[in-house]
Amino acid sequence: MTAIPVPFSGAPRVNLMPRTEVARRERDQLVRLWVWIVLGAIVVAVLIIAGAFAFKFFADQRLVAEQARTTALLTEIASLSEVSQALATESELTDFRTDAMATDLAWTPVIGKITGILPSDTTLTGVDLAVGGVPVGDDPALEQGLVGTVTFDSPTPIDIVPLIRSLRGVEGVLYADGQSVTSSQVSSGRYSYLLTVEFDQTVYSNEYAAEEGGE
Repeated sequence: MTAIPVPFSGAPRVNLMPRTEVARRERDQLVRLWVWIVLGAIVVAVLIIAGAFAFKFFADQRLVAEQARTTALLTEIASLSEVSQALATESELTDFRTDAMATDLAWTPVIGKITGILPSDTTLTGVDLAVGGVPVGDDPALEQGLVGTVTFDSPTPIDIVPLIRSLRGVEGVLYADGQSVTSSQVSSGRYSYLLTVEFDQTVYSNEYAAEEGGE
């Protein structure tokens, strides 16, 4: 049998270290590795905790600033409470006046419209008119605003039909009734006449009406 020569390169070496020492060194190396891993984990945890505390700190600072701003705003609002109450009271009074004076009218133009159609020798002797409802529609010329009776007298008899037609043609008059006309000679020698008349809401002054776009 022919022996196969074993190739060698360099000088031969022999590991004379006991296996127990090799195992110990391996254990030491493994322990050091785990120590570094644990230390790294601790450092990461500390950084995370520090970051959380820093975030909470800045959040608390912002919260304190917002609370201070809120307190300042509440103080300003409280200082304006009297002004707000005064404005609210003014608004309520304005609304009340608007409702209460919705049927306000100037009597002089109304009387002028009636006397304007009377003959020159005829005298207006009585007016019994009452205001109608509060304006609710868009066209005041279609709503009843003033209704009642008027009395006038004349030294001579007059044709009441043309007079009623003239009254019906007056601006703002919705209706004039001639059925209730009475004629009688009084002791003074004058004749008395009674008419019913109805005006629309254009006779209202609207002086206290709410402004457009206002409350």
